[in-house]
Amino acid sequence: MTLSVRDAVLQRRSIKLFNGQQVEKEAVLGILDEAKWAPNHGNRQPWRIVVGAGEQLPKVHELLRNLAIPKWEELSEEALATQMKKFTLAGAYAFVLVTEDVRQKERLEDYAAASCYLQNVQLLAWEKGIGTCWKTPGFLDNPKFREALKAQPHERVISMFQFGYFDELPKARVRKELTDFVTEFEI
Repeated sequence: MTLSVRDAVLQRRSIKLFNGQQVEKEAVLGILDEAKWAPNHGNRQPWRIVVGAGEQLPKVHELLRNLAIPKWEELSEEALATQMKKFTLAGAYAFVLVTEDVRQKERLEDYAAASCYLQNVQLLAWEKGIGTCWKTPGFLDNPKFREALKAQPHERVISMFQFGYFDELPKARVRKELTDFVTEFEI
């Protein structure tokens, strides 16, 4: 499917209910590669991505279970499976890390650049019929999670990015009117 940029922007939705079909690692890597053309200050390209797809998915699920589901060992198999659906139905993962420059201006520019990169990822995936959801769970800063991603002291984990196929398109949520967020410059 080929979409205009306008159509991709207006039609894209965050998918929270994936159908469990895996997304090929090559498809994810292709999207991540094309997204690198995002605007970024000084061409620093401050992002680093850790991909979990294909045969790596069970290890990703194990890590997420251990960090996100308290006392999972005490749950019944059925209860654990129910809680894990929010992780196991996604077809691939990308964990996004951004350089944390000690200079505030550069740190903010780098976070903005990584956000532009992730918007590119979302739109490119959408064009291929792959849904995405940008999540920021509390465990992103957990030392065990950072260790699993081999995060360096100068890096911040900003996203658990899910990729997946879906059966139902979520309805568009209402957005603010232009007059609610734009004012004209006055002298």
